[in-house]
Amino acid sequence: MNASPRRLAAALGHAFRQEGLLIQALTHRSAGSSNNERLEFLGDALIGFVVAEELCERFPAADEGTLSRLRASLVKRESLATLARGLSLGDHLRLGAGELRTGGHARDSILADALEAVLGAVYLDGGFQVARQVVVGLFGERLAQIDADQADKDPKTRLQEWLQSRRRPLPEYSVLTIGGTQHDQLFTVACLLTDAECCTRGEGSSRRRAEQAAAQAMLEQIIHD
Repeated sequence: MNASPRRLAAALGHAFRQEGLLIQALTHRSAGSSNNERLEFLGDALIGFVVAEELCERFPAADEGTLSRLRASLVKRESLATLARGLSLGDHLRLGAGELRTGGHARDSILADALEAVLGAVYLDGGFQVARQVVVGLFGERLAQIDADQADKDPKTRLQEWLQSRRRPLPEYSVLTIGGTQHDQLFTVACLLTDAECCTRGEGSSRRRAEQAAAQAMLEQIIHD
């Protein structure tokens, strides 16, 4: 581990009474049998429930389908990985030698799973209300920016409309890498805004999914900026 877990706890706003839970949450399965998979399972359920509850409160007129799409956009892997990077969570991960060599600390899947595990650890350490506050704190800005009318539009469409409304050039997408096996490929795609020299990346099991992920990352970046 490259950084003190207490620094991460401070960024979350929760002081762990059982620091061992946090260390376990930061331990990838490649680093040992006492890893974060069970905490990840718990955190996944916690995030889904808290985000669903917040959406129901904020959008009382939205139907089930709209609420489901909004929740999916907030809790998907790419969104969780972005939140994890905001916490510098990758600096705290415990990884096996193989994952260290291949840059596992920066991979979306590992970061997203670790964030779920950390929130699962917060729940076990502090209870539901404490964990709920931490989740709402992490997702607060994104929840505040949601437009329910945009729920049916995919990230590429929303990004295109956002740029067109400001008379800016459309984004350019390019495939950076294609990894994995023939039946289990992983595409990495770049999304570039030429007028701002701004570039994001996205991963997915197809080029289309990777482009959508890159577009979502770009939306989150330009809206935040």
